[in-house]
Amino acid sequence: MRLENIISDALNKTGNDKYKLTVAVSRRAVALSEGEKPLLKVKPNEKPTDIALKEMAAGLISIDQFINEDNN
Repeated sequence: MRLENIISDALNKTGNDKYKLTVAVSRRAVALSEGEKPLLKVKPNEKPTDIALKEMAAGLISIDQFINEDNN
């Protein structure tokens, strides 16, 4: 799937809120970089931000869980 389609799918999950998507992808990418396992099959040398974006587009993780982290 093309990156544009992945971004579009992920944006649809945020109600087209680019800020929410950016924050969620950033936080998930940090978690992946710190050792959390990806929830989908990844290619060798795939960047954590790309993995996070694909996970969100596929609906494997909730974007809201990363946005609401500051409220806990």
